[in-house]
Formats: sequence, C-alpha cells, structure tokens
Amino acid sequence: MERYEAIGAIETFGLVFVLEAADAMCKAAEVELVGYENVASGYISVIVQGDVGACKTAVEAGIKAVSNMGAEVYSSVVIPRPHPDLAKIVKRYAIPTAPAEV
Repeated sequence: MERYEAIGAIETFGLVFVLEAADAMCKAAEVELVGYENVASGYISVIVQGDVGACKTAVEAGIKAVSNMGAEVYSSVVIPRPHPDLAKIVKRYAIPTAPAEV
C-alpha cells in the first residue's frame, strides 16, 4: 500500500446513500476511493485516501450529499498521518483493482 497523508471514511445506512456519498467525495477532491464495508445490519462505510485537505473536503462533501437525500451519516472520520499498521485494516476493505488490459 502506498503511503498517504490521510484516510477519510463515512458510515451511513444503505447502498444508495453510500454510493451518493462516494460519488460526492470523489468529485469534490483529489482522493482515491479505496473500498467499502457492508455489514449485515445495512450500515455501509466508504473509505478514501489522499492528502489531509482533500480527505477533509471529500468527507464534508459526502456528509452533505447524504444529508441532502434526507438520510443520516452515522459516523465520519479523517485520520491525518495514519499509523502504518492501519494499512492492514484499509487493505482488508479495499476493492481489488482489475488487471490492466494488454
């Protein structure tokens, strides 16, 4: 995993809302969509990485997008300079990238 300055995450309820959040996050700032976690109860978290300012902007945009749809964001976080061991958690929820076409 590459070293990033920050990790940003939003947790909401339902796929539609997390898709809206992820879209807003990626459009609002220069962040990389890392992955998501969907638990049985319907709570879904989406994770992005980038520099600290971009992650803050992305998380704020994601929260606003979910709120504008009338849904609730249950939690959000921006972690500046995450400890290297957090890569173990982020990697677990990362969306595998497709191999490049030849």
